[in-house]
Amino acid sequence: VLALGEALQFAPPAGVASSRAATTPLVGRATVVETADTTTAASTASSHEHSMSLTQYCESRYVPARRPTRGVHAGPVTIGTDAATMNRIALQTMSTTDTRDVEASVAQILRCRDAGADLVRLTVQGLNEAKKAAEIRKTLDAMGADVPLVADIHFHPKAALLVADAFEKIRVNPGNFADGRKTFEEIDYDSPEEFEAERAYIEELFTPLVLKCKELGRAMRIGTNHGSLSARIMSFYGDSPLGMVESALEFANICRKHDYHNFVFSMKASNPVVMVQAYRLLAARMYDLGWDYPLHLGVTEAGEGEDGRMKSAIGIGALLADGLGDTIRVSLTEDPEFELEPCKTLADIGAEMVSDASRVRASAVPAFDDTTTRPVAELRKRDVEIPKSVNDGETVSALHRDGSVVTALGASDFADEQALYRALGCQTAVGMPFRDVATSDSVYLKPGTLAALGKPQLRTLSRLSQAGLGVVVDRADLSGRDDDHLPVPTTVVLEPSAAAFLDAAGAAADAPRAVTLRGDEADDELEALFSRDDVAFVVVDVPTADLSRLHASRRLLHLAKAATSSVPVLHKLSYDAQSAKAPGNKPLRKDLFILRLGVDGGSLLVDGLGDGVLVDAPFDVDFLRTASFGLLQGSRMRNVKTEFVSCPSCGRTLFDLQEVTETISQRTGHLPGVTIAIMGCIVNGPGEMADADFGYVGGAPGKVDLYVGKEVVQKGIPNEEACDALVQLIKDHDRWVDPKEDDEDVASPPAVEATAAEGRGVKETRAAEEESPSRVATSEDYWGFFLCGHVRASSHLLGICPTSIVWVSLAARMVGGCLLFKGDSSTTRAKTHTSPSSCDSTSPTLCYPQHTLARTAVSFSFSFSFFCSNTGEPSPSYSSRGSAVASGPGSHYSVASAHGG
Repeated sequence: VLALGEALQFAPPAGVASSRAATTPLVGRATVVETADTTTAASTASSHEHSMSLTQYCESRYVPARRPTRGVHAGPVTIGTDAATMNRIALQTMSTTDTRDVEASVAQILRCRDAGADLVRLTVQGLNEAKKAAEIRKTLDAMGADVPLVADIHFHPKAALLVADAFEKIRVNPGNFADGRKTFEEIDYDSPEEFEAERAYIEELFTPLVLKCKELGRAMRIGTNHGSLSARIMSFYGDSPLGMVESALEFANICRKHDYHNFVFSMKASNPVVMVQAYRLLAARMYDLGWDYPLHLGVTEAGEGEDGRMKSAIGIGALLADGLGDTIRVSLTEDPEFELEPCKTLADIGAEMVSDASRVRASAVPAFDDTTTRPVAELRKRDVEIPKSVNDGETVSALHRDGSVVTALGASDFADEQALYRALGCQTAVGMPFRDVATSDSVYLKPGTLAALGKPQLRTLSRLSQAGLGVVVDRADLSGRDDDHLPVPTTVVLEPSAAAFLDAAGAAADAPRAVTLRGDEADDELEALFSRDDVAFVVVDVPTADLSRLHASRRLLHLAKAATSSVPVLHKLSYDAQSAKAPGNKPLRKDLFILRLGVDGGSLLVDGLGDGVLVDAPFDVDFLRTASFGLLQGSRMRNVKTEFVSCPSCGRTLFDLQEVTETISQRTGHLPGVTIAIMGCIVNGPGEMADADFGYVGGAPGKVDLYVGKEVVQKGIPNEEACDALVQLIKDHDRWVDPKEDDEDVASPPAVEATAAEGRGVKETRAAEEESPSRVATSEDYWGFFLCGHVRASSHLLGICPTSIVWVSLAARMVGGCLLFKGDSSTTRAKTHTSPSSCDSTSPTLCYPQHTLARTAVSFSFSFSFFCSNTGEPSPSYSSRGSAVASGPGSHYSVASAHGG
């Protein structure tokens, strides 16, 4: 129930654990296990048991090494780990030109070759494209360009047979090679034998291509895509990684039946977590069967820019880290030649991770066995409980249940107060910060920072604390301060080691304490730590010069799981100016660092190993914050912005994908929790709708079809009208919120006329006088509505001025879950008076004498109620107390702090 609620974007009730702790099985309804010699039908239960029994998916879980494979030959390029490749990972991309345009296709292929592509794929929709493919190959040969070409085949076995005469490699999609156009038809099979009987038809269509490829020495990729599983497979296995694997094995067994072995596998998905699960399960099945076919890696429809690179790095990097993968393609919604730099960078990072130096660092990690806590066939997450000391739901939210972002700050980051608030993702009102959906949960003061902060900087830190951000400070930086004085109320003391945590007592006892772990602590020490219930959270800070971050972190999380510890675990990912660079001493660039961060963090988070990140690198605070949230979102932990599933474009695309993606992103990019798929054609379009809330799919030239989930709801919309129609569709399904305006002083609706009141003390506010239209409130009212209310303030300024009680008219609106009040300046502006007697207690102002100090403290208390401006429904009455500061006669009061309901 929790998992369903979370999938539908409902938060669990207070005190209920997130469904992220749930176990996610990777199996479907039933399975058919087939080898080259035998075919057996098995029930769901037996299939699940068999999958659960598999433990090996890579050469070693504990010391990284490339998985040995046979060599697969595509013209002059060999894919795999045999002697011909020298363990080099082959790089691929895909053209975006119309295959029928020979000149444009040849030109783009040459640009891709020059950018580093070992192979280039082209779409072959039908016989016309297959005929033009021969011309493309002939033109390239005449130019001496021997780059191997790959034909991308969907729906058309005859085109595959024809293009095999010209191209060096054929990609077939098991989901639609024989089953035709993608549908979501539910097929009822009374028995596994009935399902098995339909395999004969697949073999009849596929065998001629197998025989031709064998005869001509062509290579083949059996490329399963999560978004285009056939109705037959979906009905029997479900929409699961197991279904993806079994779909590919069906085709592989037909190849093996005819003694054809020059093929590779791929298991692509737009969701990096699903993609990693499917590849690992396939690798485990191949170890079980004794197969050694290479793997082509890729996250399909990754998108563009930093998001596309992050998702690709998470999925591809997690597999490369374990030595899986022999050729890769980074699918970006960009021109294909621009895919090659991130592609090569990931290949280089993968080579680093299985190098001799990495093997030495992994061997230095104490021995552990995580086959039960990190099984191949399940994504098994821990039950995590965030202590109230760091998240009480009111005054402090230092951690987030779906994944936390802690941002490292140095003294120089405090130079510009307002710039720091913006960099941390805070919204501001009258210069004061408050949380937004993508605000850092906590800040970490780098060593020595606290001592370097003066009073203005400490005030900035205090205001961040009042906004609910946690402030993490090393124990050493508190030493020497009076009584280990805490800089702000939301301070979390970070102990330097497990031993220090277990031994520490007395100092700063009222502050929650976190602990830093390296990953090579003794088992008994970690068991003692994980048995404690007073650990706020753990920060894993692996010394990467000595230990493998991946394997040391896996060990720590394994021991935490084994101890059934619910303490949150955050990964500290630290880089200096050299380690933040891509391999080969490339320039220090943000787009390349995203790849490094995605591999290092994503290879852990896709396994559910970790509950947040603290990234410290030589880049600006805003970039590190957004990159951290991108890492969490790409790992399917926490959504803070719209998720886009965007295909990389090819010759099938029916509109300008880059332009449309940019337009949709600008219009809808502010909708956290909403997933929008942008597909250029029907091949993977409907299938990827299964992972998206809304879909924008090219249905015909100049026309777009709109989807809600798997269902097409509008067809044949002209391109120029389709984006507006998508926005309206989102609104119709109550998933739309208006984008926030950049100016913090957003205009408010006219406040109701200020009304004077007499007497002292705080009284209940009067009901709104104006009648509102009577109708039922909707969820949109309570997320974007304006409120009107009255606040009665009582002020006494240094005993000089008598207390004056006033009604102040306010307007308010909901911003990021907070009520932001904005006063009418005509009623909140302080006036100058020459004597206390001139203060009029019935005046709608807060008054003070002319001779008051330049800055005067004001205490106030108020109560208020509000009503929905659309329905007139009143709220309960709320009360609050706080303080404000007046900077001189004729000035506004700015709220410095407030506490209460």
